[in-house]
Amino acid sequence: MTLLRLVRSEARKLATTRLVWGFLGTLVVFSVIVAVAVVLGSATDDASAFVSTVEDQRSVLAFGANAMTFAALLGATAVAREYAHGTVVPTYLLSPTRHQVQLAQLTVLLVAGGGLGAVGGGLTVAAGAVALPLVDEQLLVATADMARLVGSAGLAGAAGAALGAGAGAIVRNTGGAITAVVLLLLIGPPLVGQLLVEVAPWTPSSLIGVLAGVSDVHAAGTALAVLAVWGLAPAGLGVAAVQRRDVV
Repeated sequence: MTLLRLVRSEARKLATTRLVWGFLGTLVVFSVIVAVAVVLGSATDDASAFVSTVEDQRSVLAFGANAMTFAALLGATAVAREYAHGTVVPTYLLSPTRHQVQLAQLTVLLVAGGGLGAVGGGLTVAAGAVALPLVDEQLLVATADMARLVGSAGLAGAAGAALGAGAGAIVRNTGGAITAVVLLLLIGPPLVGQLLVEVAPWTPSSLIGVLAGVSDVHAAGTALAVLAVWGLAPAGLGVAAVQRRDVV
């Protein structure tokens, strides 16, 4: 099969399962939670400055770190379950060139992860725009900043999907791949950042903060390049692992 046909096949495979739709539903729920948090947080006596400045609002509405986590879980689940259930075997029998299959799957997951991140970022910004007037606060974030928030969430989602796909290909067990994602994104970086202060600016959350305009510890280009390494390095290791091991 040609690469284009493999991409179409992987896209159809992903779109016809409940996985992506489940994540989309979760994003809707998350945006509602953000709106409720804005309303309740602004209503407390000790949170008068909760969303009173542009910086505060931008920080509250930034979805990039969550986008990377959501997309990484999507990528890990989508890849690992194929090995866990053996559904990858017919694909490799039809197209024995494994790296082409993995490239097609990674391409689809990059698009899906980026799309999920952008949708989540857009829903979060929209939730904030609806919730702020309810607490007598004006939306101070400019249109360009909103676009940056959504765009950074999309980029973070793409990087997360690549990282998750790599974890799924290496571990090949759904529970194990999800655990690896949690360790790589939610537990490891904050822990290492606390132990080694000089490492903290290079963790995904810090890099995404730069892309979202929340932080300025790096130039945007530098942050984007390092974030790409966070995603593509595990994906590359996953490709290498599949080439060297039996499928089942």
